Amino acid sequence: MPQFANSLVAWQRRHGRHDLPWQGTRDPYRVWLSEVMLQQTQVESVVPYYERFLERFPDVGALARGPEEEVLRLWSGLGYYARARNLHRAARLVALERGGRFPDSVEDLRALPGVGRSTAAAIAAFAFGRRAAILDGNVKRVLARAFGIEGFPGVRAVEARLWRLAEAQLPARGIERYTQALMDLGATLCTRARPRCAACPVAARCVARLEGRVAELPAARPRRALPRKDVTWLVVLDAGRVLLERRAAPGLWGGLWAFPEVSGKGTDAHCRRALGGEARLLERLAPLEHAFTHFRLRALPLVYALGKRAPRAEQPGRLWLELAEAQGAAAPAPVKRLLAQIAARRA
Repeated sequence: MPQFANSLVAWQRRHGRHDLPWQGTRDPYRVWLSEVMLQQTQVESVVPYYERFLERFPDVGALARGPEEEVLRLWSGLGYYARARNLHRAARLVALERGGRFPDSVEDLRALPGVGRSTAAAIAAFAFGRRAAILDGNVKRVLARAFGIEGFPGVRAVEARLWRLAEAQLPARGIERYTQALMDLGATLCTRARPRCAACPVAARCVARLEGRVAELPAARPRRALPRKDVTWLVVLDAGRVLLERRAAPGLWGGLWAFPEVSGKGTDAHCRRALGGEARLLERLAPLEHAFTHFRLRALPLVYALGKRAPRAEQPGRLWLELAEAQGAAAPAPVKRLLAQIAARRA
């Protein structure tokens, strides 16, 4: 076993995480569900979602039979909603085309919607004991520091070098514990800020530590200004109910419920035309900002009341919900926060 892997495995036995709800199982459904949820999301955030999801969908057949609306509702707040839609698509594929049996090779797992190379390797290792290398964000950081890899890991050439390094460090046996050790090290010790180098099992040979470059490696993403997209949210209220519309998929927040929206800083006249009927502006709320990977969203909420029912407001894809019910709908986090504020103000 390579010395790097040997050190990590020994450390994980004594100091690693052993009580996560998806550990101690080779059930590919539970492994797959946890790995998809953990994509770009911290463990602490995932645990309650994972447990609630399993209560409602205990196996791949139950998930395949479930409506997408409920899948999105249970995912609401976890972010990156394409993961939930791909999860549902993959469950139907496994249940209907494969008789409920998950593929057991990295190559076949990668064919499932929403499963990339690193996620497929993690599922193959934990569920089937396959000898495969993972390379998520935490592992990139661990390897870049430990072996002194220059450059931003998102650059193709740097990522390719990290993949070669990850594969070269694989132990001949004990792949599950080694894979977990890599994840644990990146999440608990070799963190982006304030890493705990004194407790690290490979500190004695870590290039970044020996050269005093822990803060420099891996190289940061090249800075660029994120563009801002301005929209106006039409918060339409009527007798304790609110009007929501379902976003088209694919697209931003596809399949989720949000407020009707107009592009830019919509004028009152423009917004009333979008609603139709006799809409009366009640107030302008403070703008909300939400960051996505490639842009920032700035939403200006305008609160309206309808003097009478407007056919245009009630077009297909829109729905009136009680405020309390709307807060439990499959809606993105910024929409839920605004709904909670409105409900509290009207209580």
